[in-house]
Amino acid sequence: MLAPSSAETSSIEPRAVRSIVGWLVLAGAPCAFAQSPSAPRFAPPNLTPAGVRALAANCAQCHGTDGRPAPGSVLPALAGRDARDLAQALLDFRAGRARATVMDQLAKGYSDAEIAALADYFAARGR
Repeated sequence: MLAPSSAETSSIEPRAVRSIVGWLVLAGAPCAFAQSPSAPRFAPPNLTPAGVRALAANCAQCHGTDGRPAPGSVLPALAGRDARDLAQALLDFRAGRARATVMDQLAKGYSDAEIAALADYFAARGR
């Protein structure tokens, strides 16, 4: 058998090189996608006075402005209640120990710091 000439060994078709590189990249792609994604990073809670007012505004739809529901409402007033009681109620909703139409779902979205801030906010509103 004859040995290939230097012209035959030194020239590889560019298309062949691209094809080989492409296959190598695709072969390694599953490894890159198999890594589990990191958990999403959320912004820290905004516990400034304006941030807590914004959180409390979420409660106004049902519990009324500043935690005072409309007269005759069956929903409890939040304004002026003891902060510890309010915080415990939210923690119970969040943990599933208490159930309500939507409160057990809404409370799951609040951190401990946000629950404490909301409880303090409504306790300070006075009855």
